[in-house]
Amino acid sequence: MTIWTIVLLASGAVLALKLAGYLVPSTILERPAAARTANLVTVALLAALIAVQTLGAGMTLTVDARVPAVLLAAVLLALRAPFLAVVVAAAALAAVLRLLGWAA
Repeated sequence: MTIWTIVLLASGAVLALKLAGYLVPSTILERPAAARTANLVTVALLAALIAVQTLGAGMTLTVDARVPAVLLAAVLLALRAPFLAVVVAAAALAAVLRLLGWAA
């Protein structure tokens, strides 16, 4: 099986799942439990994406300059700092740590 076959099969599965979503009655989607679950799944997927991008290096886990930068960004966001300042501060911290040779 080639990579293109896998991509086409996965695309078809995603399309089928999306089309199946239109068949769900609106009464089910309007329930509080369904709305709460949809919100939590979105947050969980975003958190998983951040974790993979921060800690992943190929097929291994790695702790490098990205980890303290993401932690700093989380703290600054919790303190309600402007988003641009958060991005600049996190990037600067990662750059300084890499310059000091702490992490690649």
